[in-house]
Amino acid sequence: MKFPVNFGLLKKNKARPGRRFQPRIIGVLSLLAMAGVLQACSVMKLAYNQAPDLAYWYLDAHLDLTGEQSLRLKASLNQLLAWHRQTQLPVYITALQQFQQQLPSDTTAAAACAVTADVRGKLGTVAQQAEPLAAGLAAMLNPGQLRHMEQKFAKTNAEAQDEERDDSRKIRQSKRYRKALSRAESLYGPLDEPQRAVIARRLEQSRFDIRVLFAERQRRQRDTLQTLQPLASSQASPAQAQAALRGLIERTLNPPDPAYRTYLDELSQENCQSFAELHNSTTPAQRSKAVETLKGYEQDLRILNASKS
Repeated sequence: MKFPVNFGLLKKNKARPGRRFQPRIIGVLSLLAMAGVLQACSVMKLAYNQAPDLAYWYLDAHLDLTGEQSLRLKASLNQLLAWHRQTQLPVYITALQQFQQQLPSDTTAAAACAVTADVRGKLGTVAQQAEPLAAGLAAMLNPGQLRHMEQKFAKTNAEAQDEERDDSRKIRQSKRYRKALSRAESLYGPLDEPQRAVIARRLEQSRFDIRVLFAERQRRQRDTLQTLQPLASSQASPAQAQAALRGLIERTLNPPDPAYRTYLDELSQENCQSFAELHNSTTPAQRSKAVETLKGYEQDLRILNASKS
């Protein structure tokens, strides 16, 4: 798996990402935060070091950046990655070590949800560090670039709706099952039929609704545009811009709609229960395989933490 990294500064020469490259949380924050938890170790190291390029690629596709904006953004992204490498990777290493100690024993849904909450906290830390970067970028934008972002949102939404119409519920369930099985087996190794049945049954009973998630995606897009409009062209002070973007990030990580928050809480509880049930069905050999897998991730993070680029 490789990613192109030789980006030119001239707009006409820039490559564009495929339609499926759409981070679920604000592009730069998601890429830099999640680069440390990718499932394939070799891909982890590659993607982590290229995270600034990937984040730039995403933002440029949505904002059509100028040459000067590109230069400043790339420099800021590289600084953010350097901070992340020095301060956050050691935190991830410690978390992996703790998780390795827990894996040989049975677990509970509450314990699994504690891990999820910890990950969300780490995302919040990266988001806070990225506020000055985001504020600086927002101040450089012009109304035309915000219209470009709005058009990009509309295009990707239409593509997602087309894909949704083309896929039946059975096909969507099959895709979710294959993805969940792949993730589980990347941790534990091959699963037996009863264990696979656990995954299939849990997915069948899940409250997951793609329409609810799509509506939230559209809300985030509207919120992003409404937040950026008064910040563009340096219409706000740096402090005001950071405060506005802090609010946007908070609403992204913790949506304001009570009904949607309830839905997310219920879905998260489902996922925690599913993980606990599957983990408790695993054999000692599978749990040993999971520990070895996490040790491999830990070693890769140590290498990344020790390297300068």
